[in-house]
Formats: sequence, C-alpha cells, structure tokens
Amino acid sequence: MAQHDYINKKPGGKKAAKGKASKPFPKVFAALTLVLVGAFGYGLWYIKHHGEPQVQPSSPKPAKQAEQPKVEKDLPRPPDFIKDIKDHEVIVEVRKLESKGPYQMQCGSFRTYKQAEQMKAKMAFAGLIAEIRRTEGSNGVWYRVRLGPYETKRGAESDKNKLERINIVSCGIWKWT
Repeated sequence: MAQHDYINKKPGGKKAAKGKASKPFPKVFAALTLVLVGAFGYGLWYIKHHGEPQVQPSSPKPAKQAEQPKVEKDLPRPPDFIKDIKDHEVIVEVRKLESKGPYQMQCGSFRTYKQAEQMKAKMAFAGLIAEIRRTEGSNGVWYRVRLGPYETKRGAESDKNKLERINIVSCGIWKWT
C-alpha cells in the first residue's frame, strides 16, 4: 500500500493546489471614494477663499440732538441690599387645614387569635401598639389587627412606612367609622 503524506496535504484537493481566485478590484467603489475626497477638498478651498463676509457700505447716521446730562437727583439710588433686607418684612398668609377625620389602619384579618397575636408582636418590635378586634360575620369569626385612630392620614402613612421596613406590607388606611 502506498504511503500518504497527510501533514503536507492542502485541504480542498486539486482545486486548492492551483491557488484561490482573487476578487476583482472594485473600480466603482474606488471611483466614488476619489470623487468624495475631491469634493471635500474643493469645499475646504471654497470656504478658505470665500469665507469672509463682505462689508456692506452704510449710510452715515443722522446726528442726534445732544442729550442734556442728567442731574444726580434724577438717578435712582444704588441698592443697599443688606439695609433693605433688614428693613423688609414679609407677610405670609397661613391657612389652617381642616382634618378630614380620624383614620385607622388595618394590617391583617385572621381566622385564629394566635395568628393575630403574632402580627401584633411583630408590630410591637417596630414600636407600634396594635389592637385585636374580634368580629363575627356571615362567614365566621375573624380577628382583625388594627392601629389608630390617627388625626391625619400623614401620621397613618408614617406608621405604614415603619411596618413596611419590617416586611408587613398588607396594611390599608381607612376612615375611622
């Protein structure tokens, strides 16, 4: 059997041995490039030689009547800000906003008292004192964990943000009824 030289063999067989056909030089691309470079050069030359604006001759202005110098009494005094600020008084109208009513916040409603106690204990660690109310309805007994009353909604939202920091996010704020 004949020995084969696999190391020096070129891939692709006899076609590769003859050499790859090179791509023709893109004459259109070269011509377009030369035109663009030439146009750019012409634009720079044109700006250099025609870039200065031409000065328009102007007609002489009519002479104005001589103004009389102003007397120092007519001029306003220069501002003295420090003195003006000391003597200035600002009057502000303060309106009292009426509270729309007391608010309450309910953070949970549970079937068992033990679950309600656990939530109340979590709230106590945040520094808030909650109460548990037992309510009976058509679907059974519920134990509700509530906070309040709050005079303003802003106070209730402040406590709600404290509870959200300890991952109690189920709180709702309602008017006290």
